[in-house]
Amino acid sequence: MKLYKLKKQFNGYQKGTQFYLIAESEFIGVKEFVLRTNDLKNRILINEKELLKNFSYIKEIF
Repeated sequence: MKLYKLKKQFNGYQKGTQFYLIAESEFIGVKEFVLRTNDLKNRILINEKELLKNFSYIKEIF
């Protein structure tokens, strides 16, 4: 599982909020990602462009 950190305020979440990458999917060249907050209560579904623009990769968690 990968851990990401929010670069700036996005979708009602504050800068610095950490998210776990739960799932990745690709359909006809469109990648979608499911992220969950650190407490696993909230989830968001975003595309690759939003992931690269708003999130920074922190580390891989086993």
